[in-house]
Amino acid sequence: MNKDLKEKIEAATFRRLLKHFQENPSVQNIDLMELAGFCRNCISKWYSEEATKNNLETNYDEAKELVYGMPYKDWKDKYQAEQSNERINKLSNKFHNH
Repeated sequence: MNKDLKEKIEAATFRRLLKHFQENPSVQNIDLMELAGFCRNCISKWYSEEATKNNLETNYDEAKELVYGMPYKDWKDKYQAEQSNERINKLSNKFHNH
């Protein structure tokens, strides 16, 4: 497979992943962290970092809006469920530590 085709397929896959997350807001970030060790915020951070590596100034808030499909504050207010301190503390060493 040539590089251009590979990147096209990877980009399409990434867009489908984002669409899936946007269509399933009931899946909480903490659920993702427990199961996979990453969440929507991690993807946003990675996106922002890769944009910077490619000389494109994209801040973390802009990246979160891309990933969430809306401003993060709006998503958080609309969809984020309250979590117990015990559950949060159990994952505290994993949170955005990559």
